Amino acid sequence: MINLARLLTALVALSTPALASAETIEVKMLNRGEKGSMVFEPDFHALQPGDSVKFIATNKSHNAATIDGMVPDGHPGFKGKINEEIVVTFDRPGFYGIKCSPHYGMGMVMLIKVGDVELPRSYRAIEFPSRAKPRFDALFAAAQAEVAGK
Repeated sequence: MINLARLLTALVALSTPALASAETIEVKMLNRGEKGSMVFEPDFHALQPGDSVKFIATNKSHNAATIDGMVPDGHPGFKGKINEEIVVTFDRPGFYGIKCSPHYGMGMVMLIKVGDVELPRSYRAIEFPSRAKPRFDALFAAAQAEVAGK
């Protein structure tokens, strides 16, 4: 007869590696960073489904929020509060466009890739604020390079 305690221990051991493999990446919301003013650092990250991002309000007056039209189909999006950290788990594969709501017009954006996916063509057709457009052009190039490198 199988010992119930041993069976439960084995089941937990088998399920733990999958849970332990999820990562939490830290992204700083900054007034000034390596790429200029009003930035997320890093501004592009490739994740696996189940990974999380902790958005850190390093400087005041920032938040992290998804951009309409830049989330995978069926994802509700998210919007953090100003001056507060937020941890978001990305379970659904796809690309996520992220902005700082107060500084979107100043180009404070980032891009997150989850899983083995290609950038949707529809993202290039979105009308971005003038300062966000060149940053997204660079992020789209980084995303395509990351996909090509796999």
